[in-house]
Amino acid sequence: MGKLNGKVAVITGAASGMGRATALRFAKEGAAVVVADLNSQAGEATIAEIAAGGGRAVFQHTDVASDAALKALIDRAVSEYGRLDITYNNAGIGGATGRLEDTTAADWDKSFVILTRAVFLGIKYSIEPMRKVGGGSIISTSSVAGLRGVAGLHAYSVAKAEVVSLTESAAIELGRDRIRVNCICPGGIVTPLVYRGMRGGEDAARDAMAKSQPIPRAGRPEDIAAMALFLASDDAEWITGTAM
Repeated sequence: MGKLNGKVAVITGAASGMGRATALRFAKEGAAVVVADLNSQAGEATIAEIAAGGGRAVFQHTDVASDAALKALIDRAVSEYGRLDITYNNAGIGGATGRLEDTTAADWDKSFVILTRAVFLGIKYSIEPMRKVGGGSIISTSSVAGLRGVAGLHAYSVAKAEVVSLTESAAIELGRDRIRVNCICPGGIVTPLVYRGMRGGEDAARDAMAKSQPIPRAGRPEDIAAMALFLASDDAEWITGTAM
């Protein structure tokens, strides 16, 4: 408890899945959290749960495809809590799927707007407020698909690989400002993004993932929240440019 006392965090895609689990964990560890998502109802439920546990949080309706919305999100953190210490660029979509020859340019472009450009903008707008407080931690969600291509997930794999590359280059540029930049590459995590529309739903996804990994259980959103907490905390103050 208390690893993030006095810190202010912004988390995109924080109304469900890994983002929600991270928002709850960060608040439990003492951070004031700006919960950002398109889903207002679920976002408000997340901040209500944080408040019920004695934490501090506000909800900001955010479309990460919008430059202005992402800037407003960072501005909200500073205006609400006076500073910014942590940004977690987590919002995502499955993106264009299927065979390359069947993928449209429009679907390809949309994948990169959400999965890569939003990460770039989240980093960009976090720099100045973090510089003002002497540093910070920027975390982004990549994927194991960004480390090794996956058939049928061409756009997703390439976009997530770009997140890894941007993490590395941003870490080099921002290190002198004590702004650390890292990304997390989840494997089989049971989240609505994964099991939505899947035959058998959440239970089927959990069983399939448990069978496909060396540790015989599916990943949980809380597993990613634990890694995000480590990267956000002072325990990781000498770690930057990594894809965990």
